[in-house]
Amino acid sequence: MRKSLILIVAAGVLLFGQVARVDAQAPEKEGKAPEAKAPDKCDAAATKEESSVTDHSIKIGGQTIPYKATASTTLLKNEKGEATGLMYSAAYTRSDVKDSTTRPISFLYNGGPGSATMWLHMGAFGPRRVYTVDGTFTPPAPYKLVDNPESLLDKTDLVFIDAMGTGYSHAVCKAENKDFYGIDEDVEAFAQFIVTYLSRNDRWNSPKFLIGESYGTFRSAALGNYLQTHDTVHLNGIVLISSVLDLASLTFAPADDRPYIFYLPSYAATAWYHKLLKDRPADLPGFIEEARKYAQGEYAAALFKGGELGAAEKAAVAKKVSYFTGLSEDYLIKADLRVNLGQFRVELQRSSRLTTGRIDARFTGYTYDLLEENAQGDPEGPAVGGAFTALLNSYNHDELKFGKDKVYHNTSGGGNWNWIRKEGGPRRFFPGAPNVDQDLAQAMITNPRLLVQVENGYFDLATPFFATEFTMEHLGLPEALQKNIKEDYYNAGHMMYLHDQDRVSLHNQIAGFIDRATQQ
Repeated sequence: MRKSLILIVAAGVLLFGQVARVDAQAPEKEGKAPEAKAPDKCDAAATKEESSVTDHSIKIGGQTIPYKATASTTLLKNEKGEATGLMYSAAYTRSDVKDSTTRPISFLYNGGPGSATMWLHMGAFGPRRVYTVDGTFTPPAPYKLVDNPESLLDKTDLVFIDAMGTGYSHAVCKAENKDFYGIDEDVEAFAQFIVTYLSRNDRWNSPKFLIGESYGTFRSAALGNYLQTHDTVHLNGIVLISSVLDLASLTFAPADDRPYIFYLPSYAATAWYHKLLKDRPADLPGFIEEARKYAQGEYAAALFKGGELGAAEKAAVAKKVSYFTGLSEDYLIKADLRVNLGQFRVELQRSSRLTTGRIDARFTGYTYDLLEENAQGDPEGPAVGGAFTALLNSYNHDELKFGKDKVYHNTSGGGNWNWIRKEGGPRRFFPGAPNVDQDLAQAMITNPRLLVQVENGYFDLATPFFATEFTMEHLGLPEALQKNIKEDYYNAGHMMYLHDQDRVSLHNQIAGFIDRATQQ
């Protein structure tokens, strides 16, 4: 029996061994192929700054200017010293300047928020310019890239900065692009870039300027104040192109009649341009001044009455507003004398089946649905967007030698913008529309030699000039500082440099401003 037990155990061991050998050779049912290790989001490659430097020259105002173009990314960090983003810029610095402390430097950017700085860069002030057809649709490729004799390189070095999530700027490591999408978040990123640039390029003692367009003006007011109070970077001047500091002035909010008042002179200028007025005056500035006075006088008083406005008085106001805007009296009565921007843009040229541009009211596009109450899209964007996109990419790759393996983002693709300030103003009780007019006022009080120049387009329906005038006149500044603000006007739209004659005027106005702000 003992022997039998030993044999049985031995057989079991032998059998188990056979099974074990078979199982060892069989594929594992739950096994997985080895996975490639994901790249470290915060390794040296992910946070590496890149740079390309090329040499060029351009002729401006009869003089040949040699310059160095530097396309690069700059690493941003948070308070803990952790990498958060790479910010892209294209800088143009004059090569034959021996002492850079005497040479002004300007930091430029577009708005959106969420727009790349392709427009000011390639349309207004960079040494190379995208050629577009003035006031109408630019035909498809091949497009023309030309030298820009209206570049500001004759007066200042230029640094064009792309906001985070636009151009080649992007978040790194644990940060995300959306972390930069907010008034203060955006300002802090730009401030860090500017301070870093000043240090790396030994430009601390150079005269310094901010030049922003659209939301870029909103940014400039907050950024200028932040640079001076937080970083003690005092500025010589701020240029506001197509300005908005108080977003309530553009928002047709219920029971707020101010935007209707602010827009009336711009409506008048637009109707004048398209020859839709019954008795069209010959003098545009004179006609606009007449519209200003009516808007802030009789029109404002009538709207203020609200439901107490009588039928006879309403009819009289409708007749006068029709005179300024070209809209029918019947339409104005039905609109209760209040026509918002979307309604105006589709109604003004409805009989011709055309929609009027918002960024530049000189542009028009076909209206698909004639029953639409509000304009659908803006014809100005498609009219020039194709040319700017194509030539910007070609220029970056071929002339700046940068970004050929990257995607240049014209916009940040949307995203929720944080409109709430980190610190509320001393006189605020409830949140209102975003407003940075007090930032600009504080910047001018901190630095009483800070000059501000405001550039306005008569045919700009995105940021109406009358609203800007109101804002500039209500900053609450002492009279001596109020004199530091100068306003200029152009027979063009939001991007007045798209109008050939006004691009020359824009250069000359800002060149003179830089001289005044540098020599005071």
